[in-house]
Amino acid sequence: MKKTSTLLILFMSFFVKAQTNPIITSWLQNTTGITGRHYVAGNSTPITDAVQANVQTVQYNTTNVYVSATGIPAYITGPFQDGNPSLATAQNKIFKFPLTPTQNTGTATATTGGNIGIFINGVALFDFRDGVAWNNTTQALCGGPGNTACPGGPGTTQAWNRDAIPAERPGFDCSKAHPAMGNYHHHQNPSAFNLDLTVLSTVCDTYPSDGLYVINTSQHSPLLGFAYDGFPIYGAYAYTNVDGTGGISRMKSSYQLKSQTTRTNGPAVNSTYFNGYFREDYEYIAHTGDATYLDIHNGRFCKTPEYPNGIYCYFATVDANHNSAYPYVVGPTFYGNVVATTVTSVPTGTTTYNQLTNETFESKDFKVVISPNPAQDFVAIQTQMAEKDYKIELIDELGKIIKTSKILQGSTLSIIEIDTLYKGVYFIKIYDDNSSKSFKVIIK
Repeated sequence: MKKTSTLLILFMSFFVKAQTNPIITSWLQNTTGITGRHYVAGNSTPITDAVQANVQTVQYNTTNVYVSATGIPAYITGPFQDGNPSLATAQNKIFKFPLTPTQNTGTATATTGGNIGIFINGVALFDFRDGVAWNNTTQALCGGPGNTACPGGPGTTQAWNRDAIPAERPGFDCSKAHPAMGNYHHHQNPSAFNLDLTVLSTVCDTYPSDGLYVINTSQHSPLLGFAYDGFPIYGAYAYTNVDGTGGISRMKSSYQLKSQTTRTNGPAVNSTYFNGYFREDYEYIAHTGDATYLDIHNGRFCKTPEYPNGIYCYFATVDANHNSAYPYVVGPTFYGNVVATTVTSVPTGTTTYNQLTNETFESKDFKVVISPNPAQDFVAIQTQMAEKDYKIELIDELGKIIKTSKILQGSTLSIIEIDTLYKGVYFIKIYDDNSSKSFKVIIK
């Protein structure tokens, strides 16, 4: 009887601990039936797909969590205007992550092409590369569409490997992502181009989308996903000090561009192959004494809202203009032991985690940004990532509802066109079943 009681206590202890483990509780599960949407070039009206978005199920046992996802986000994907014929298509994968990640104390594992992590909505994370490199024998690029094969075959490491972020920018959608053979993925900070302080792409002007989160310089960034070693990935801003004190600061990459005009066995630095066109144009510079600079893996050990006792964390690094900064998220090597993988089935004996969605505006620090204000052609309503659908109403001074909209689960943005409305004072009401907030907006 005593042995049975002990086993029961141990089981209950695991169950309680598991229910608070962020690698179980942080996934964005599809509780509303929302499906993916995509743009086709030349048409700014999104097409609704028949594929479920975000994460479908989360199951766990005493050692691992199993995340089933289509790889399709709730935010609108496409178009990919660099000739990429692919669309974001369902991957239908089951990802297996360790409940307790461990540090790699041996030789660090380099990141590779393809998935190196998963965001909380089930969308893939890739590293810097795009499969194109410099062939010094032919004095031309090799690999990728339109180029000859690289010596040694696909995936062979070359002396100069192209950086996807500057090279493929014309093919990224508003959310800074694109598909590879249908596998939609981010190489970089998953926040929309038009939300950066300096906007590097105009794709959002015609094909607006919202990305996974909105950078807030006064708040600790949300947990965005997990790398294949099981350690968490955060957005661009965090506590200044690793012990959770010192206010909020931008987490900075310790990689910087080399001072160079030539490359050994590579092309000269010029307007075509500018400094930063290749991954090897960067070098790591340690910054001792400043906790806001990250280590060689683009992370640090620190306390976060989800991990108050501290854990190793990667960060989606950006520069002062909020443009993505190399090595972007994870890399060029992992901090931990890379044990995550995909499986074809979930073992028996797992527990299914059911995400609760009854949180109200009043129960959390809910931020809403209305812009532009005053507005003329449209007004954008931006929130934190919605864990459920939020309803929106545009109301005139007499209390009449003029227009309605929604921010869908897994999204952060709704745009209401107002170019046909009379000028004056209006109100934006955002609400769910339990609470609401209202904001004044001026239409001129």
